[in-house]
Amino acid sequence: MTPCLNLFQTIERLKEEFNIQDIPKQRKAALQPLIDFIQAKAANKQEIRLNFICTHNSRRSHFAQIWAQTFAYYFGIKNITCYSGGTEVTALFPMVAETLRKQGFKVHTISEGSNPIYSFKFSDNATPIIAFSKKIDDDFNPKSEFAAIMTCAQADENCPFIAGAEKRISISFEDPKIFDNTPQQSEKYKERSRQIATELFYVFSQISL
Repeated sequence: MTPCLNLFQTIERLKEEFNIQDIPKQRKAALQPLIDFIQAKAANKQEIRLNFICTHNSRRSHFAQIWAQTFAYYFGIKNITCYSGGTEVTALFPMVAETLRKQGFKVHTISEGSNPIYSFKFSDNATPIIAFSKKIDDDFNPKSEFAAIMTCAQADENCPFIAGAEKRISISFEDPKIFDNTPQQSEKYKERSRQIATELFYVFSQISL
């Protein structure tokens, strides 16, 4: 698909470094159900709702939500809204916000406290993404006709039924949390964000409008 909308320059530069040819075949196979879901909805000009889910809704699900919404915009895919949720409520981990800020997003703290609310902006004319930790069934999230994308194996195993989900898709990522409070923390969060971004860039690049 030919992109039609601009992102902030730092995100554009990062995107140019993606090499989707390096995505392993087994990962592309895992991503295919998500491509198929988006393509079917787009072809029928239906609303596309993607809810990225992990246990605490604190790291991987937010990376996925934010990058997915970014690339949906970049490729000009209409009527798509990306969400995230967890089986528990904690907080968006600060290193996630810091990592995305360094990768080119404009990050604003809307409210502070034990579960801060952030906005992430990826283009001058795009609506910012609102992000905070919440359960899957939070009022902020859709109640039906959405794809539940399980971004961690623990949530996938412990939550066998997602109420209202039209489609359930398992795309697990390794948790950068294991590197918290280590010298590798910043680099590993950057690495995980980049992996998620690359794979979601591939997903949206496959959609025909």
